[in-house]
Amino acid sequence: MVTRLNSFLILTLLVSFGTTSALAQTSVAELQQLLQQKAAFAAADFAALQQDQTVVRLAPVSDKREIAVTGLVNVRGGADAFLRSYLDNMARKNNAAILEIGSFAKEPALADLQNLTIETQDVEDLKQCVVGDCPVKLSARMMDRFRKEIDWQAPDYQLNATKLFKQMLVEYVSDYRTRGDAALIEYNDKRDEVSLATEQRALAGASSYLNDILADKDSGLRLIDDAIVWSKIKFGLKPVIAINHITVYQRQSDAGPQVLVAEKQIYASHYFDASLALTGFVSVPANGNYLIYENRSLADGITGPFGRLKRGVVEKKALAALRSILEHSKTSIDGSPLTATTAELGSAYNWRHRLFGGIRPVLWVLLLSGLIVFLTLGRRRVDSETTRRPRKPLKPESAKS
Repeated sequence: MVTRLNSFLILTLLVSFGTTSALAQTSVAELQQLLQQKAAFAAADFAALQQDQTVVRLAPVSDKREIAVTGLVNVRGGADAFLRSYLDNMARKNNAAILEIGSFAKEPALADLQNLTIETQDVEDLKQCVVGDCPVKLSARMMDRFRKEIDWQAPDYQLNATKLFKQMLVEYVSDYRTRGDAALIEYNDKRDEVSLATEQRALAGASSYLNDILADKDSGLRLIDDAIVWSKIKFGLKPVIAINHITVYQRQSDAGPQVLVAEKQIYASHYFDASLALTGFVSVPANGNYLIYENRSLADGITGPFGRLKRGVVEKKALAALRSILEHSKTSIDGSPLTATTAELGSAYNWRHRLFGGIRPVLWVLLLSGLIVFLTLGRRRVDSETTRRPRKPLKPESAKS
């Protein structure tokens, strides 16, 4: 439990405290200072935290496509309980929104995707894919392979296209395992090419509490686990195939971050250009333990006409849903009984009004991409009534490869 501090005392301590102890918070005031500087938390948020409330905030962004959220909750369980729970659930199908999930071996093989199914509609959409106009996020080279290697008139084209899609994902992950970020995909589904490597560098370079710790070579973080997890997530008309590279770090210390989990999205079949989620277990001696979550995502569905309205809807729903997610994670770590029904916690997701193209799926990806393999959200039905924009007429094929 956080010690009660009035605003005057907080401000006095913040002024007198330096900025060099990001890794060893030995008092609540030190942690508060860093979160005020790097996550826009305010004194009122810390007052709420001391009342055992979950705190969620929007984080500053520099890109109109970016949605950034951060959250904080105190927990009774220790770092070992958090780490054990996370590793045990890294690739388990533990909520109804996850249609399918699995992981790649250190040497990726087609067998790693044997339980992944490709949506019939996605395969049909692949027939008409050209550079700059494709309903599925692909590179120009992937589109070219579908065009050259699949006989779309053959009776078994669905099976063949599915096998080729899986094969290309395996080859992509294998290349990523070998070359790292240099192998990250360049999406050519829209008019403007999107380099995932560039987008991820931008997300990783944004200053934040956990991001700065991860980038600090002297942080003392030790890599203890590394996995590439694929998942197929329920989003109404367009289930999303997402691939995340998950790295788990541990730090031997009695204060500050003891566990940090980074989840970098290296592929998404719809909606998202990039996503980076960080979860930190932070200990403050004599004051308690905290779970801190940060997610920065670049979405292709919140710009254009009504962009400001779209962003406002997404941000409002994101904060409400993130609060529920963190409260469930607290329950998972602490092992305490639920204080609300599944229906109550799921109310933040009960979006039955028609929104603007893709907002609901964008929000789901935003929230689940970071916590999909750990948090138990309970069963909830998500009704999707998103509309599809009319498909553009086919363009002449680009010579770009």
